[in-house]
Amino acid sequence: MTNAIRIRRFEPADCDNILRVILPIQCEEFGIEITAGEQPDLLGITSFYQSGRGGFWVAEHEGAIIGTIGLKDIGLDEVGKPQAALRKMFVAAPYRGRPHGVASRLLDHLLAGARESGVEDIFLGTTAKFLAAHRFYEKNGFAEIARHDLPTSFPLMAVDTKFYVRRLAG
Repeated sequence: MTNAIRIRRFEPADCDNILRVILPIQCEEFGIEITAGEQPDLLGITSFYQSGRGGFWVAEHEGAIIGTIGLKDIGLDEVGKPQAALRKMFVAAPYRGRPHGVASRLLDHLLAGARESGVEDIFLGTTAKFLAAHRFYEKNGFAEIARHDLPTSFPLMAVDTKFYVRRLAG
């Protein structure tokens, strides 16, 4: 089935299908009380993510979106290194795990896009509830950091309580 799953750049026609993947995971699976309206980035993906060094990708199986990942350009650090934030990484439950590799493939596309754009540091925030996500990020080279170590330009979400960084440059 892995071959039937395709990772591609977001297109504006994907908006409703993206909400059908993300909102049930947030609300029903993890009990996070959040609406699409409280996530304006999801209503303006092109302008929010696909600008500067950013990007947004979807995983698709048989024409249905089954996963998402976004890279938000957050500017330069104090010495001029480009930085970005990983956001909106979600995979529909039936496609999680080893046999499908959707999360890994989404992350690979994001990292390739970040490298091509010259991004050197990728930061992310997540909730304490996403335990499998924590293991995934750590397995893929992200190191936990304290909230006060985030760049001031990092887009904090109210639900984020755990933070990570992945350095792409030596």
